[in-house]
Amino acid sequence: MKFKDLRIIPPILKALEDKNYSEPTSIQAQAIPHILQSKDVLGCAQTGTGKTAAFAIPIIQHIHQAPYANEPWAKIRSLIVTPTRELAIQIGENIEEYAKYTNVSHTVIFGGVKQGAQVAQLKKGVHILVATPGRLLDLIDQGHISLKAVDLFVLDEADRMLDMGFINDIKKLLKILPTKRQSLFFSATMPDNILQLSKDILNNPQKVEVTPVSSTAETIKQYVYYTNKSSKKSLLIHILEQEGMDQVLLFSRTKHGADRITRDLKKKHIKAAAIHGDKAQNQRQKVLSDFKENKLNVLVATDIAARGIDIDKLKYVINYDIPDTPETYIHRIGRSGRAGEEGTAISLCEPEENADLKAIEKLAKKQITVMKDHPFPQTDKPMTAQEKKEFNKEKQRRKQEFFANRKKSRGPGRR
Repeated sequence: MKFKDLRIIPPILKALEDKNYSEPTSIQAQAIPHILQSKDVLGCAQTGTGKTAAFAIPIIQHIHQAPYANEPWAKIRSLIVTPTRELAIQIGENIEEYAKYTNVSHTVIFGGVKQGAQVAQLKKGVHILVATPGRLLDLIDQGHISLKAVDLFVLDEADRMLDMGFINDIKKLLKILPTKRQSLFFSATMPDNILQLSKDILNNPQKVEVTPVSSTAETIKQYVYYTNKSSKKSLLIHILEQEGMDQVLLFSRTKHGADRITRDLKKKHIKAAAIHGDKAQNQRQKVLSDFKENKLNVLVATDIAARGIDIDKLKYVINYDIPDTPETYIHRIGRSGRAGEEGTAISLCEPEENADLKAIEKLAKKQITVMKDHPFPQTDKPMTAQEKKEFNKEKQRRKQEFFANRKKSRGPGRR
């Protein structure tokens, strides 16, 4: 199947050709026809499946062909809500590329920066607004945004939205949006709470599902190194030096951990930088830009900050900390091996994480290849008093970070 078979209009097809896109991904082939027919859609798709284009392309086409498209002052006709600023920016960049030969305008708003430039852009009038929940509600409260003309609403990354504590913001937003609208709901996972939320938003939706979350791309080679907590840093540096990796996305469980890992790598003259919620927006964008341009060897990220990171042909993902939910592992390693490219996922597993790794293998129905020939093997000896103290401190810090993030997402400084 080709994009032209989906009845996409010539201006968008031309933009897709500029990007050398000719064949839609599975989620695009399934979702675009339903959206063009003005049906609600419930989409389940993991990272790297082309989900953004699946909703952005038909939205642009819908607006471009509408009678109001040439009005002198554009009203917000489509609202796309997503949990993080990185993801919002990424969606905005994609819309700009797909809409460049149309008369569709858009802008992106998010917290963590001064609102002046965003408000100025809104005053010029836009058709598509991409927003994070906190800044969106703040500007609505201030009278800078009206959603009365919205006829197409997108809730993206719904599972992460709930993880970050945005459920109350979403409920407030639903009360403001017009009841007569087309709604699109996308999530990488579909637990019961997500399905219940979708029922509050969608009307008789068409369900589209691509690659169950329990599966990983066949092009991704997965390896695990069993080691001890005290040896992780040395093992990481050993792997990076031995393998000669030039572009690595490395996951840390906490913001504090991400900063510590980055410092350790820099001491070994490895070009590294961290990206997480405590970094200023301009810092995060600079780091991400440097990584994309191969000015950094290692980008150390937390799970929340990593949403929206889209690196073409990324080959390496390293789990410095094994995630405590198997689905998170699937999402992490899905940053590599996209669009048929080869990828490598490496996990460093300490004794306290053995059970988490078993849960990942159970979900994926696949055993991860164990790398035994390395100088820092895992031993059965119990943690020392100092290691136990550090482990408990890290556990407490994770708990504090979780509640701090949730409080931040609900307060006036929401992102």
